Amino acid sequence: MMTTPVTPVSLEVFRSALTAAAEEMGTVLMLSSYSPNIKERRDYSCALFDAQGRMVAQAAHMPVHLGAMPDSVAAALRTFSSFAPGDIIALNDPFLGGSHLPDITLITPIYTELDGEQHLLGFAANRAHHSDVGGMSPGSMPLASEIYQEGIIIPPLKIWEAGQPNQALLTLILRNVRTPDERRGDLAAQIAANRTASRRFQELAGRWGVQALDKHVEALIAYAERITRAIIEDIPDGSYQFSDYMDDDGLTMEPVLVKVTLTVQGSDMLVDFSGSSAQVRGNINTVAAVARSAAYYAVRCLMPEEAPTNQGTFAPVQVIAPEGTVVNARPPAGVAQGNVEMSQRITDVVFGALAQALPDVILAASQGTMNNLTAGGFDPRTQRFFAYYETMGGGMGARPDLDGLSGVHVHMSNTLNTPVEALEYAYPMRITRYQLRDHSGGAGASRGGDGLIRELQFEVPTEVTLLSERRHFAPYGLRGGEPGKCGENTLYHDGQETRLPGKAHIRVAPGDRLTIASPGGGGWGEPGK
Repeated sequence: MMTTPVTPVSLEVFRSALTAAAEEMGTVLMLSSYSPNIKERRDYSCALFDAQGRMVAQAAHMPVHLGAMPDSVAAALRTFSSFAPGDIIALNDPFLGGSHLPDITLITPIYTELDGEQHLLGFAANRAHHSDVGGMSPGSMPLASEIYQEGIIIPPLKIWEAGQPNQALLTLILRNVRTPDERRGDLAAQIAANRTASRRFQELAGRWGVQALDKHVEALIAYAERITRAIIEDIPDGSYQFSDYMDDDGLTMEPVLVKVTLTVQGSDMLVDFSGSSAQVRGNINTVAAVARSAAYYAVRCLMPEEAPTNQGTFAPVQVIAPEGTVVNARPPAGVAQGNVEMSQRITDVVFGALAQALPDVILAASQGTMNNLTAGGFDPRTQRFFAYYETMGGGMGARPDLDGLSGVHVHMSNTLNTPVEALEYAYPMRITRYQLRDHSGGAGASRGGDGLIRELQFEVPTEVTLLSERRHFAPYGLRGGEPGKCGENTLYHDGQETRLPGKAHIRVAPGDRLTIASPGGGGWGEPGK
């Protein structure tokens, strides 16, 4: 059992052990899950927290989840005055620590025996995007005007209590979704992931001792804060502004302003979204936790890859997201798109402001959307209802000395594509075209990455929702680089071609084809120079 003080070597060993535990959580979740969205696309995130609810380690999963998960743990701590071994808290309420309703978070308190009593070490938490949680359209990513239309809302509740499942809560959740068997399996996989992390944390406490573990947690958080402050100190002091627009809110065609003022003073950074549009009727609004996630992510991108990411990483960054705006909406605003689309635009404006301070460091705008597709209907092969969700890659923005990557998920979406074989095996759909979208990246001294073209053919009557951006406002270039090409959505029905808006809800017939052409990334530097 370790009794020596914290040293650079012991701290690195400790950091690596915690990170490995978080990564192992993700592996267990991926291998145990039922849905292609989690198993194949890896639309999940995992993290570990100390007994105070401070994040101490995270796996390299989805940035939009990881910056917001501390709010989930904080909500659980506010809701319950005490925990017990065997408890598991579930939640998805965006206004109580969640992000959007398909993202269900499970939080497990971790205990070890100390002096004959159960001692709380910390918490394991994971967040996974479920392909359906009810609501007005299959996939639970509708064109909604309020959150009640988006699916079942789960405040922080114990889905397991003292080692026993809360069967009533599980029954309630499964009765409100279109694919209960898949949801049951994915929730079980999340539980298994947290139990894996609990064992690893307990093993660490057993080897090192609780006192040494606590000292290393404090040292690790302080270390991450020192690194972040050193990075911010290298940014010239000053105030930097940038604005960009969302195409529309899905219910009207009015552009939606996202504005940031980034102020750097010494080792502190203030990210102020004052001046952004008031919350809108469509569900591109987001909650403050997602706005913070995007700001933290941009700062994290400036740091060394091997730097730890924990509560200390966030400490020097203050985020102002005025209540009642699109970056911090009041309930009962719809927020399904906020987590996926507004988060991307927030990232774009933060990077746009940073580019003024660090013109030879920051990349041009990437595709700026997740190109969300949800589809559902009745599958005669299985005699069951199906619900499918995927996001699609596009062009990465050009960098000062390198072209942008093509056909990749960018920024807040760190997922994979759904392999053609997995999609066609699980759903009554076919992929008839899947290729890079040549010449869609912006020209420049460094060229923006190209988007993708992905075409689906439907084999049964299917209800489809598209939530995509950058169909009107192109990804910006920097330093004279040209913008990337806007995305396009096209439906082919009975020999007729129809251009669809970026956000659409349609019903398709067998044989119909839907083509999504994702945006390219912006160029960097004047072409030919």
